[in-house]
Amino acid sequence: MIYRATALTVAGSDSGGGAGIQADLKTFAALRVFGTSAVTALTAQNSLGVHHVETVSPESVRRQMEAVLSDFPVAAAKTGMVAEARLIEVIADVFEAFSVASLVVDPVMVATSGDALLDEGAEETLRSRLLPLAALVTPNLPEASRLAGFPVGDVPSMEAAARRLVGLGAGAALVKGGHGTDPTVTDLFFDGSEVRLFRYRRLATVNTHGTGCTLSAAIAAELAAGLPLPKAVERGLAYLQLALRHGFRPGRGAGPVGHAVVPSWLEA
Repeated sequence: MIYRATALTVAGSDSGGGAGIQADLKTFAALRVFGTSAVTALTAQNSLGVHHVETVSPESVRRQMEAVLSDFPVAAAKTGMVAEARLIEVIADVFEAFSVASLVVDPVMVATSGDALLDEGAEETLRSRLLPLAALVTPNLPEASRLAGFPVGDVPSMEAAARRLVGLGAGAALVKGGHGTDPTVTDLFFDGSEVRLFRYRRLATVNTHGTGCTLSAAIAAELAAGLPLPKAVERGLAYLQLALRHGFRPGRGAGPVGHAVVPSWLEA
């Protein structure tokens, strides 16, 4: 395999393999981007839920990030599960020190299973420290509601939330509509000047574990490969749709998306 670029994921480990660091690295590899990582939390989870979470120390996260960024030509990065304010502070400090520009922030707050993954006290730190560093923030509807401070459930409120997040310092926002109930899923992208809607037929599948991680990693991979943000978002969404159609159930509960798919732009 010839890698197109190098990217970094800063996120939690999913022992079940469908989300977190594992999903990010699988996505990077599928999109021919060399993946590096800094682990922020160790989770004991499987297809039935999250059973235990142990947060990695801020010093360990700092050293992991510095080791990677001081050596590898990281062209883009993403964050996932960063459960505590003190971790967010350290992560933001390192990204600032190394001037990482193409940063995708996936504000992981609640797992697909419903388990809380972000301390309440960390929300404000995420807003004040990570969002201003983000080229893109990718909240789902519940996360957008919490970050924006008002209910988000339809296109007008999605646009208002996206504008609010950009107003807080993010370069752009992609508010994801997958948690809605309409037969058509609508995602809304706002880059500070233009609003763009992406609409997809809702797939009849329970194999959606790790969708947020996969999408943010795919966008980061395409940014690392040199694409402009709107095109990276377009390709990230296309990759996720393909992966959703190839989801499967390796355990007894809901399964992950199928990461080992080859999108059309890499077929050769």
